[in-house]
Amino acid sequence: MTVQKVSIDDAEELLKIYAPYVEKTAISFEYEVPSPEEFKGRIRDISAKFPYIKAVEDGEILGYAYATSFKGRRAYDWSVETTIYVREDAKRKGVGKVLYGALENSLKDMGILNLNACIAYLSGDRKDDNLTNDSYNFHKKLGYELVGTFHDSGYKFEKWYDMIWMEKMIGEHDVNPPKVRFGNWDIKNA
Repeated sequence: MTVQKVSIDDAEELLKIYAPYVEKTAISFEYEVPSPEEFKGRIRDISAKFPYIKAVEDGEILGYAYATSFKGRRAYDWSVETTIYVREDAKRKGVGKVLYGALENSLKDMGILNLNACIAYLSGDRKDDNLTNDSYNFHKKLGYELVGTFHDSGYKFEKWYDMIWMEKMIGEHDVNPPKVRFGNWDIKNA
């Protein structure tokens, strides 16, 4: 398995990975799968500033990950929101760990200090056909810590879902930190 930069030409293959998350789960709160044109725009916009990477094995994309701005204000420059999607038949094979390792290293190299993940979550003993807490468990295993819960904040499949925020610090928070090198990223494998 190798980690490579995503290109605009990957949009349709990435959409095949993403579509089941939209159509069958509450992992994504989108109601409809984006068009290839819209998805190409997302790839272009995100990768101009942040890492947008894919895991490839035998010429097939097994999953992808990227980072986006945490908030639009300059004081948040050192913080990002991370996102990952793994092909349904490639789960539990280490794809996510490889992708997030490369993403984290690339972001650290840019000067990013805080990784944040917004995750749909089932509170208590709730069971649901459209959501598990696998994403929470995955992030926790990689060193993310729970920092907040938003109750009943997303509505999909005629149900309300909680959202949690998890964070991971990957750098020192010094006075006068160096500026983040937006758009200046390369793959830094774990």
